[in-house]
Amino acid sequence: MKRSPLALVAAFVCALGSPAHARSLLDYNGQCVPFARQASGIQIYGDAWTWWDQAHGRYKRGDQPKVGSVIAFARQSRLPLGHVAVVSRIVEDRVLMLTHANWSRIDGTRGHAEQDVTVFDVSEANDWSRVKVWYRDSNGLGGTIYTVHGFIYAPGRPHEHLTAQNPDYVGALIDAYVPGAGAGSSAHASR
Repeated sequence: MKRSPLALVAAFVCALGSPAHARSLLDYNGQCVPFARQASGIQIYGDAWTWWDQAHGRYKRGDQPKVGSVIAFARQSRLPLGHVAVVSRIVEDRVLMLTHANWSRIDGTRGHAEQDVTVFDVSEANDWSRVKVWYRDSNGLGGTIYTVHGFIYAPGRPHEHLTAQNPDYVGALIDAYVPGAGAGSSAHASR
């Protein structure tokens, strides 16, 4: 049976597999969940808001960030499916950096991976339950406060491209104004 050229193209595209497998971690374009799974090694599936409960009994969870852990954002009006991101650097008690996908618009579209994005803990108890996240579209943190369930701790080593040797200019400013931020810690893991 002879196939049409369109059917052959469709079969070829299906054979390529999921677009979640990018050439490198930062070439990724898609949803936050497959990206977080690839970057952290945590094998949880389903919407981001379900990760916290799914991790119970499978992965350790807590309220303190660790490089390579997944921060699980709760479902809320601005995040109806929640959000997951991977901690790439710990700057100080209330400042860390995330590497994640599908947050800011880059070249007018969502889905792109972003490395070393600044996050501030604005919770009263300093427990990372409420945060502000750098948003490239507005070039700032903005006024939105996001509710967070906590951190899911990865069992192995984080992805080698999780953090950059030289973080973006926001990270560089933080490092410059917070003496000793991350110096000599695993938060500054090299590529």
